[in-house]
Amino acid sequence: MSRQLTCILCPRGCALTVQEADGAWQVTGNACPRGARYGIEECTNPTRTVTSIVRVKNRDTMLSVKTAHPVAKKDTFEVIRFLRGQQVSAPIKVGQELFPDVCGSPIVATKDVE
Repeated sequence: MSRQLTCILCPRGCALTVQEADGAWQVTGNACPRGARYGIEECTNPTRTVTSIVRVKNRDTMLSVKTAHPVAKKDTFEVIRFLRGQQVSAPIKVGQELFPDVCGSPIVATKDVE
């Protein structure tokens, strides 16, 4: 199996080739060790930081939120479905944990709402 990826860990954007043979992974095209780690993780257990919005009960606004840690790519839509039905109450500070565990990651606010 061989996959072509673009590393997103730095602005350099290395073109990676990731190959698996007999359970061993080989990454070429990376300029640093982070690229090799990214390539293997993207092929074996891809994760994503999920960003979304939730309603603010006592304000006429929406609050932008994100997962504090990347979640498994397969859980992305489960996180979004959970957030769709949620509401929070102001005031809220950036970085405040709103929901402690959604698919293995807390959900935090990404802006202040007074």
